[in-house]
Amino acid sequence: MAINIHHTIEEINGVRCSVVEKKISTERANFLKGILELNKLEVQMVADENGAITLGVSNIAFNPIHAIYGRMLKTPLGKVITPSVWYQKEQVDQFYWEYK
Repeated sequence: MAINIHHTIEEINGVRCSVVEKKISTERANFLKGILELNKLEVQMVADENGAITLGVSNIAFNPIHAIYGRMLKTPLGKVITPSVWYQKEQVDQFYWEYK
């Protein structure tokens, strides 16, 4: 059994991947794919028979929790992806702070 059950590795499309999210909608998968590809990660997706998508990245050391809270992911404008942006509670182009 893994020490960290939130960091799973599976084979997606013949590539060993770190799983980012499982059983998500197409809209959610496309949103996450955009963020991850912008941050130079190779994204792999596969749909099951019910249409739910499993999304992963080819970098098996990638952990989405560490990336979000470690402030490693950026928006197209170079701003940090916060948990509220990641979970789509806040729009990517709207932030409650301002860099000065």
